[in-house]
Amino acid sequence: MIFTRWSAKLPGTQRRAAARSDRAAPRPAPGTPAVPPTAAPAPSDVPAVADGVPSAPTAATTGSVPAARAEHTDPAPAQDRTPATLPPTVDALSVHDILGTIPALVAVVYGPEHRLAYVNGAYASVFGPRPAGHTAREALPELDALGLLPLMDQVLRSGKPRTVKSRKVPGGAGDRTRDGYYTFTCTPIEVAASGPAPDPEVACIAPHKGVLVFGAEVTDQIESAERLRASEARQREAAVTLQRSLLPQELEQPDDLCVAATYQPGGTDAAVGGDWYDVITLGAGRTALVIGDVMGRGVRAAAVMGQLRTAVRAYARLDLPPHEVLQLLDGLAAEIDASQIATCVYAVHDPNEGRLVYASAGHLPILVRDPDGTVHRAAEPTGPPLGTGGWLHTSGSVPLGPGSSAVLYTDGLVERRDKDIDHGVEALERAFAGAAGAPDIVCDRLLRSLGITATHDDDVAILVLQHPARTGHDAELFHNAALELHGGTEAAPRARAFASGVLASWRFSPELHDLGVLAASELVANSLQHGTPPMRLRLRRTDRRLIVEVTDGDDHLPRRRRAEPADEAGRGISIVATIASSWGSRRTPGGGKAVWCEFALPRG
Repeated sequence: MIFTRWSAKLPGTQRRAAARSDRAAPRPAPGTPAVPPTAAPAPSDVPAVADGVPSAPTAATTGSVPAARAEHTDPAPAQDRTPATLPPTVDALSVHDILGTIPALVAVVYGPEHRLAYVNGAYASVFGPRPAGHTAREALPELDALGLLPLMDQVLRSGKPRTVKSRKVPGGAGDRTRDGYYTFTCTPIEVAASGPAPDPEVACIAPHKGVLVFGAEVTDQIESAERLRASEARQREAAVTLQRSLLPQELEQPDDLCVAATYQPGGTDAAVGGDWYDVITLGAGRTALVIGDVMGRGVRAAAVMGQLRTAVRAYARLDLPPHEVLQLLDGLAAEIDASQIATCVYAVHDPNEGRLVYASAGHLPILVRDPDGTVHRAAEPTGPPLGTGGWLHTSGSVPLGPGSSAVLYTDGLVERRDKDIDHGVEALERAFAGAAGAPDIVCDRLLRSLGITATHDDDVAILVLQHPARTGHDAELFHNAALELHGGTEAAPRARAFASGVLASWRFSPELHDLGVLAASELVANSLQHGTPPMRLRLRRTDRRLIVEVTDGDDHLPRRRRAEPADEAGRGISIVATIASSWGSRRTPGGGKAVWCEFALPRG
């Protein structure tokens, strides 16, 4: 018989069951009439289906449907497909058993007083057994100590879950011997109370609104985070220590300037940067002032900063113009680390000229305050940052006479994430205009005015210089005198006579008077022999030193050398270097050179 003609009308499970029944039934004897192919089984012959699962074949179906020869049979026995062996449904699972096996803390409370309905084994192992039926304040004092009861009130009123993170559970409770941390989630639920409750006062069968408290342990995560923070704190402390050790421990104090600086690292969440500053006395009353910022953070930026600061001091000893110093730094920065870029301002103050000559490599403009309180930005002959290469820097100048002040700073003082940096510079101009007092006081006032606190997210370096207007007794300690030399045989005698008269009027001791006249005579003689006009002799007195300087139009710098006994020249610079505290030479901006020496004055 052909079974497949009508078996397609039955579900697959019924077809397979019918096929198995057909094989199990005996074949009819020859001559017995078979069931016609078009005959459909009676309703009672179709296996019953309960909830989509067919029941086992009955006797009525067995033998009534023959097997299909072409049908693929299921090797599994019919009895293996009974509902008793299928996976249990969710309704058949015990929530009590499930909550009891999970490692998280679970507590179920109901009612406005949060009466305890259930705690699982994990909860009992941490806090100990808890009696059901009592209020949470009585039965769950640990939740009160953790501050969860107000949160549970909110959850019960709003019907929305709430979570608190990383609450500390002290050790010694239950089986826990060390402190632990848990994140608690409070979820609104409905609790159906059936049967007598342990407390007769709460016996009921109606469902109650309740809260399920779920506590997941995060102790390992918290401890890992604490170890990471401790490691970062150690690294930051090392970087700050390195940074501060590379900055000047004590600023040099020039004769003609009052200088103060401050450095404040970023807050605890910010890595240390590469901000730095320096003050370098160049001799002859001139002073170099430097401020810079290495892009990047951490120990590497601080190390690069230290190398650049050391290089600046070395180049400053060459007494080069500011733009030439930056040119040398540019090449060095690329050699130190091609991936690090730094900004820098190098400025030189000459009290004889009353000007600040400077050059900038991508740094923020210098602010200058005139004696009348007007603040203006220095014009910007600014090149690209150090380390970029391929740029010729230039120098500019700005007046800085007696009574004037200037501030050099890094971008951490004026840059904000939500504002343009020009707004920060304008705010600094306003603050600088009203910041009176000594340079160190001005530094503090600028920090406060710009809102710089210990939690600021960037490093800040500030360098404030003032050229004080001296009056009274202080003015008597600072003098200048100059003489133009026109060459000829009378130039040297005129220079000696001029130096002698000036030093006598300044009331120097006879010994210092004679040394000053000798130094002026040797420097003038050297200029007359090797230099070209115009020539000038300048004498300058401060409260700490006497300075003798001679300028001429030739740019060949003298050098000290050992003169042989038969040589008639070459001893002048050696004599000056022997009798003076220090000496030096430099090229002047307009061409030519200046040769100078200094004598330290005795402390009176």
